[in-house]
Amino acid sequence: MVAPDMAVLLQAFQVCDSTFPIGTFNHSFGMETYTFEGTIRKAPDFDAWIERYFGSQYRYGEGLAVVLAHRALEAGQVERLWELDQELTLSTMAAETRTGTKLIARQMLGLLQELDGDDGLVGEYARRVRKGTCYGSPAVAFSIFAHGRGIGERDAYLMYGYSVASTLVQNAVRSIPLGQRQGQVVLRRVICQLERLYPLTARLDQSWLGACEPGLEIAQMRHQTLEARLFMS
Repeated sequence: MVAPDMAVLLQAFQVCDSTFPIGTFNHSFGMETYTFEGTIRKAPDFDAWIERYFGSQYRYGEGLAVVLAHRALEAGQVERLWELDQELTLSTMAAETRTGTKLIARQMLGLLQELDGDDGLVGEYARRVRKGTCYGSPAVAFSIFAHGRGIGERDAYLMYGYSVASTLVQNAVRSIPLGQRQGQVVLRRVICQLERLYPLTARLDQSWLGACEPGLEIAQMRHQTLEARLFMS
């Protein structure tokens, strides 16, 4: 696959930016449970949490979904995308996380349609979500977007991972609180971790989709009953 030019990469960077208005700033995906209980108090605590998050939930969840979706698109197996949407959603144990992910996907698809028009697979996916035949997964939506611009599997995996990490870091800056400089140090470590994780994720098949450390999912479930919350999940 020919590498995309800079103009195309800038479009991808726009979608990956933590300020892309799809509602990710409303979600901590369980991090707030740890901050509320005092497990995460400072930068090293958050660094340890986000490393575990990417080593487990991203690797076996959205990261693997990006890899599998890209391969389905390369093979022209569009129906596999809708299967991934269903399996990834139903394997997410925490109700808040499922709901939050679907809300983010709806907003991402709507904004991508506004930016790029309603034609193609993004439009089809958005229509399926509106009709209720698909749940909506931002990882699948991003994979469709990236593949349509000639972005390869590894780059899509790294880009989407960066988008998740940068948003979580900004949410940590607001809630721990974490200094902006400390946040950038953590973000760089996650980028390096993503480079190491890609070849490990690329060896996995669909049977691994949804595997996750129980503690991360339990924290996401317990978030729903916290006495005070800044985030929706």
